[in-house]
Amino acid sequence: MKTFVTLILFSFSLITFGQNKPEEIVTNFFNEYKNDGASKAIDNLYSTNKWMARATDAITKLKQQLSALNEDFVGQYYGYELIVEKKLSDSFILMSYLVKYDRQPIRFTFQFYKPENQWRIHSFKYDSNIDEEIEESAKAYYLDLEN
Repeated sequence: MKTFVTLILFSFSLITFGQNKPEEIVTNFFNEYKNDGASKAIDNLYSTNKWMARATDAITKLKQQLSALNEDFVGQYYGYELIVEKKLSDSFILMSYLVKYDRQPIRFTFQFYKPENQWRIHSFKYDSNIDEEIEESAKAYYLDLEN
């Protein structure tokens, strides 16, 4: 019986604290995005930050915009790949992902903040300017070669 209670407590702690790392939060976001849609994924993403309850209008608008990225606009969703991860400190991290659609790639950028011992979403945005960024990156690369 004691082993059973310990197992239940351990399982509960995994459920409660299992999404404490930014990578785990992002993985959960993309799983929900694929299986349940943008609205649920965003709701659960922002549930990590109690302060986001004050930004309901902005979150509603974001959900509507992200939901509009459907198969009619960008084509079938194929998955995601990490582009860059930038760690400002042990408490602030940016993670940028290439989200693969049939028509074009879209960049999803997550910023996470850990004020004490739990990671929370600080900011989420998406854009389609990834092609412009890579062109600028190539220009900077060639300028470095010339010097």
